[in-house]
Amino acid sequence: MVDMAELKKRKLPMNLAIVRVEPEAFLANFGAWLEITAFISALRAGDAATPADGVTPALTPQQLRSGGVANVAHDAIFAFCITAALKGDAAAVDRIESGLIETYGKDFPGAPAFWSIRGTIDTPATLDDFVGQAARKMLAGDLPPPPMRARENWTNGLRLLEKARKSNFSQEILYPLALWHRARWTETLEKGISFLAHIEDNFPVLQELLKDERNDEPFIANVLLQMAPGVDQELGDEVRGFLKSLSRRV
Repeated sequence: MVDMAELKKRKLPMNLAIVRVEPEAFLANFGAWLEITAFISALRAGDAATPADGVTPALTPQQLRSGGVANVAHDAIFAFCITAALKGDAAAVDRIESGLIETYGKDFPGAPAFWSIRGTIDTPATLDDFVGQAARKMLAGDLPPPPMRARENWTNGLRLLEKARKSNFSQEILYPLALWHRARWTETLEKGISFLAHIEDNFPVLQELLKDERNDEPFIANVLLQMAPGVDQELGDEVRGFLKSLSRRV
């Protein structure tokens, strides 16, 4: 039956491909994910009916070029590229791009997701621009010098958190993002503590933050909230409220 159960069934392998950074699994399940999301959207809009055989219809070439399919594809591709970047796995990103071109051609659904990751944007304007540029540097292993590293990690960490929360694959991004935060801030604690502002105040704060062993959204938000002073980052009321709300555990 084409329903939410089928949606969950098809999303699971996509979830695993993204969180594990498995390009072949992503490519194998990408088309099925686009099919089910497009069909359920059509059902909700009254533009389709449940097929008698219960089989999700394949997408037509016209549907593959539609805005709705493009948005879903863009989200899935971006989610994969983020988790690959967090692991520094440039080969995985290369593989899904080449695989999508092989299957759909150069104008494959979601192709613009690669624009901000592959190109150099001197003045990022959108969240995709900021996250794409951060991912590009991570994939290239382009690290800033130690005096600037903690601040860039903080800035990138906030942008990645914001992007993750807008994705259909939020949880699949948040777990590796939490691991990335833990690794980066452990590195700061062990090798770059002298580059933090107000070391006498922020050293014990960072030590305490890293004692939290849970790799989840509250951990990420709490690190960003409490380490902002350590990188001389002033928080506006909106950002502070956003991080505070996420840092609480029920």
